[in-house]
Amino acid sequence: MAQSTSRTGGRSGGSGGRPRAEGTRVPPGPPRSAMPRLFLRLAKDRLGLLGEAAATYGDAVRIAVGPRTMYLFNHPDYAKHVLADNSANYHKGIGLAQAKRALGDGLLTSEGELWRKQRKTIQPVFQNKRIAGQAGVIAEEAAGLVARLRATPAGETIDLVREVTGLTLGVLGRTLLDADLGGHSSIGHSFEAVQDQAMFEMLTLSMIPMWVPLPKQLRFRRARKDLENVVSRLVAERRARPVPDGDDVLTRLIDSTVKEADPAVGRLRLRDELVTLLLAGHETTASTLGWAFYLIDKHPEVAERLGEEARRVLGDRLPTYEDLHGLRYTTMVVEEVMRLYPPVWILTRQAQAADVVGGYAVPAKSDVLICPYVLHRNPDLWDDPERFDPERFDPNRQNGRSTYAYLPFGAGPRFCVGNHLGMMEAVFVLAMVARELRLTRVPGHEVVPEPMLSLRVKGGLPMTVRPVG
Repeated sequence: MAQSTSRTGGRSGGSGGRPRAEGTRVPPGPPRSAMPRLFLRLAKDRLGLLGEAAATYGDAVRIAVGPRTMYLFNHPDYAKHVLADNSANYHKGIGLAQAKRALGDGLLTSEGELWRKQRKTIQPVFQNKRIAGQAGVIAEEAAGLVARLRATPAGETIDLVREVTGLTLGVLGRTLLDADLGGHSSIGHSFEAVQDQAMFEMLTLSMIPMWVPLPKQLRFRRARKDLENVVSRLVAERRARPVPDGDDVLTRLIDSTVKEADPAVGRLRLRDELVTLLLAGHETTASTLGWAFYLIDKHPEVAERLGEEARRVLGDRLPTYEDLHGLRYTTMVVEEVMRLYPPVWILTRQAQAADVVGGYAVPAKSDVLICPYVLHRNPDLWDDPERFDPERFDPNRQNGRSTYAYLPFGAGPRFCVGNHLGMMEAVFVLAMVARELRLTRVPGHEVVPEPMLSLRVKGGLPMTVRPVG
């Protein structure tokens, strides 16, 4: 990519014949002659492509790939405009639109009145008071993880990603669904296939029909059927054994969808919303925990301080909701992990009508990208942004940084509804593991980020376990 003359200002340019508002500019970007190379980078190195684009062209970049033109905005004010101030003009975009084949019109992909109805249905389950009441369940599940890790024979390797995925599914089942997901061990593998398919469709612009028997598509079809079977079993079990209070997500969704005038529509909605919840409810926290243990292993001083804080605050007991205030350093570690490796690494939108963002013209139907992974590494916003430094989240070091410089849970009306649950889960797990154990990455194993619907550790994270002391 050719260098621009300014890191933040960008260059104005021609509009390709499209009208735009008076006084607006077209963001700079690579020339169309670079399209073949850009397409390959988009397929193989999405994080590198977007990071290089922002570093080269500034905080507003226009990237033409095939028939689509993407607008990458890498400034807090631009993110605020797209995600909050004018959010009604920006529907879910590239990637998530393609994920609808698996997720349907669940909370993650739906729009308008349907989305508002879905959000209203599940919002009460995530109220602070109810989440605080789930602290004991999370602590029990975390204790189970610690016990399994402690039982690992000396020198034997465990896949940390698999372990934390099992944990987060267990927490999801007990806290949100009032159900045991232990018998549904295939969920994690099924969602891997779903994410692979979503990225495949994004790159191919959904031009390859689902009936084409490519190995990836056959795997996805099996995974989709498996997820539908899981949902059917959960619903059947709940209807056979109703929960007395009925304040869990599963009960609320059943009660909501049964009111649909068309029973078929109700069943479809129930499936879509539960499949989405199963994905979003476990995948993002599992990703955060995977990256956390990787970074903690690389920084022994952080591991020591985490263990010291956990032993001082918790002693040898399970954590409670009130302990979150005392586990301040652990919280800072989680926040810094999500800065470097935000579980939702990109927020894609499509402009419904033409707009102006920071003085740049955005035509209607354009793909708009806000990339937390790149935004969180913007050197204009973060000192030494590639360095892992939990202290930067010390309240005394915030230095008036914009709220929209840090977006691990998104922003605006579609801010992640499960953020408090996910934070408590990650803090409890890190504290309880650090109190007793040290996890060490297997030498020679390369850890690579895999930007799918979430930012995963590619291929798992093999580690060994030893007790503290």
